[in-house]
Amino acid sequence: MDYKENILELVGHTPLVKLNRLTQGIKATVLAKMESLNPGYSVKDRIGRAMIEAAEREGSLKPGGTIIEATSGNTGIGLALTAAVKGYRCIFVMTDKASIEKVRYLKALGADVVVVPASAKPGTPDHYVSTAQRIARETPNSFYPNQYAHPANPEAHYRTTGPEIWEQTEGRITHFVAGIGTGGTISGTGRFLKEQNANIRIIGADPYGSVFKTYKETGKTHEVTPYLVEGIGQEVIPENAQLKYVDEIINITDRESFEMSRQLGRVEGIFCGGSTGTNLAAALKVARTLDANGLVVFIVCDTGEHYLSKHHSDEWLKEKRLLEPQRITAELISTTKGATAPHALVTAAPTDRVADILARMDELGISYVPVLEEGRSVGSLRENHVLTKVLRKRELLEAPVSEVMDASFPVVEEDASAADVTRQLQAAPAVLVQTYGRITGIITRHDVLDMPTR
Repeated sequence: MDYKENILELVGHTPLVKLNRLTQGIKATVLAKMESLNPGYSVKDRIGRAMIEAAEREGSLKPGGTIIEATSGNTGIGLALTAAVKGYRCIFVMTDKASIEKVRYLKALGADVVVVPASAKPGTPDHYVSTAQRIARETPNSFYPNQYAHPANPEAHYRTTGPEIWEQTEGRITHFVAGIGTGGTISGTGRFLKEQNANIRIIGADPYGSVFKTYKETGKTHEVTPYLVEGIGQEVIPENAQLKYVDEIINITDRESFEMSRQLGRVEGIFCGGSTGTNLAAALKVARTLDANGLVVFIVCDTGEHYLSKHHSDEWLKEKRLLEPQRITAELISTTKGATAPHALVTAAPTDRVADILARMDELGISYVPVLEEGRSVGSLRENHVLTKVLRKRELLEAPVSEVMDASFPVVEEDASAADVTRQLQAAPAVLVQTYGRITGIITRHDVLDMPTR
């Protein structure tokens, strides 16, 4: 029989996948190291297992112990998988910047999760590292891995990731690209590759706002500015970030990271997180400077399933003002209104009583209601027009809507552009959104005021 003894035997030995469509016009070969195919769907599975097994050997983690760690999510998942197999309890501290998918994933693996503010500064009691350290001190028989300084972190990549890439490329790799968070992936892999061939260039991909590029180039750090990509970048230099193995650090914006992450899925079928988009953006910048002998390998850090409520959501990108204006559609506008807007489309039938619809409009604070019959728009109610008519003739309150309604609002398809919607709103106070022949939403002039523009 062919089977694994447990899920941990599936960690590592991830394949390389060649990019084809995103590299059109590029002479060099660009390969994705598919760490998203680990059992916990991220590169951090390697260090989760390595740190726990090192602690067992050293005696710092005993049977029945509790593992406590500060994490952006993926290291926690790697630790939780190993803990599940070996029978340990886990408590993870995350910031509110982490995606809800990661929090739920960790809880599904049986871990306890503590969420603290991302705005807390290093060294303060509410910072996620400080909180994890305090919980570890207060918890009997606990183990605090500290992925930022634990030697098993870079060592795991020195022993596994680096040798795999060297073997898979038959030693032809010329450039390796990875993000820098704890520093373990790039330091351990970079160290191994440099020992095989000192000419291999190790490239760090880092968000704007993080300290790594400035520190690498000047030896100094700066005040961190906020960025949205998860799992990479730092406010301080971790012990495991051995930048002597890194030749160059390239800064990448949030917008470019998220756009490249989405493109990797849509164009190459590799569904990934935002930090992979950061790596890819840096890898392509490097690859464009190389000839046909260039061979660039970048890390696919994790799966996009961890970020379905974040950058893989048009609604989230629109909220963060990172969605390109030309990609904002009628459907997106109608489904991402303010918190006070009704969640469902409010409609009236021609036979409805005017007083009932007016009361409904007043209750919900809305001024425009489409009148539908058999799913088609046959008229519209505009609060000011209806009230004017009722004030002149109060008996209209008991009349059917058909006696007071105006002409229908214009109708656009769900994929109509924001520009098309805006043009329609110049002649009408509202526009209806149609999905496969069914009216599904309404957009008013007020709804388009907060849209980003060129």
